[in-house]
Amino acid sequence: MKRQIFAAEHEAFRATVRTFLAKEVLPHYEQWEKDGIVSREAWLAAGRQGLLGLAVPEEYGGGGTTDFRYSAVLAEEFTRAGAAGLAIGLHNDMIGPYLATLGTEEQKRRWLPGFCSGETITAIAMTEPGAGSDLQGIRTAAEDRGDHWLLNGSKTFISNGILADLVIVVARTTPEGGAKGLSLLVVERGTEGFERGRNLDKIGQKSQDTAELFFRDVRVPKENLLGELHGAFGHLMTHLAQERLHIAMAAIAGAEHLLEITTRYVKEREAFGRPLAQLQHIRFEIAEMATECAVTRTFLDRCITDHSGGELDAVHASMAKWWATELQKRIADRCVQLHGGYGYMTEYPVARAFTDSRIQTIYGGTTEIMKEIIGRSLLSPDPRT
Repeated sequence: MKRQIFAAEHEAFRATVRTFLAKEVLPHYEQWEKDGIVSREAWLAAGRQGLLGLAVPEEYGGGGTTDFRYSAVLAEEFTRAGAAGLAIGLHNDMIGPYLATLGTEEQKRRWLPGFCSGETITAIAMTEPGAGSDLQGIRTAAEDRGDHWLLNGSKTFISNGILADLVIVVARTTPEGGAKGLSLLVVERGTEGFERGRNLDKIGQKSQDTAELFFRDVRVPKENLLGELHGAFGHLMTHLAQERLHIAMAAIAGAEHLLEITTRYVKEREAFGRPLAQLQHIRFEIAEMATECAVTRTFLDRCITDHSGGELDAVHASMAKWWATELQKRIADRCVQLHGGYGYMTEYPVARAFTDSRIQTIYGGTTEIMKEIIGRSLLSPDPRT
């Protein structure tokens, strides 16, 4: 079924992204996986190629486009290449909107040019050792000291945590409990008291630096408050739909790619004197996965179109996120099985895809949280309760 959402300019951009991956990413990726981190030069190369800050206004060095289909192309091509380590999607689609829409004019002029050039790598710090999907459990706190905030606390599982030059920290700025009293504070590299812990050893996405962050009496200037004071919960809810859509886009692209490589494999691999593809069970497996991908792709393309038009709501973004990531997880498992022993070997793309994709149902809001959002919207008289 031919996709209908892309025009010639999007396919031209896809060719640019593929060239960038072939030249600047794939030749170095194995070394990055061993190092547990990508090189800063890759970020600068992405900036030179115009892949960063697609939605940032041109006056700050960005692409100036609100067409989310360009982000979809990036997500699809990076996923197909197995290049999860260079977290451009996190930078563009999950952190960029906070800076571009909540920042003051002074903040945007201070931060966005480096954001778009690749000189300033970003992270967002929400998760804590005792608070994951439940933002109400956040304990990191900032005390008002007149001309600055005094920030104390810790975060964990922070993507880009080692490389980040700019970290948006979700902190409690009042003693009130629950979701009230959370604010977004921007902490910059080199600030006294801001320390990074170890680069966490994950089962997948090895080259994506994921770290613990510690804040001990960090003085955050008042001008580094992002958005409204005590308004972080509302800001986060506004932008989480795009984050979840991005994860869903990567998930369906990953599932489709696994199906492609597994289809090729079963045509070539022989068992009992004939190709695996001639066995009815194998054909049924491929048929089921192809159907699931086609149906999911149709829904995701509709979500991308709606989001580009400003019409995607949190409920449908949650549907897309949990369904596509759970599908990717199932297909990764089935494709490893169809590869047999070779599927367990790290030199086979299916093995890396299996471990790289496992986090998809967890970060950005777990599958269980997505279902709670959807169920609450359908069953509660007031969705806020």
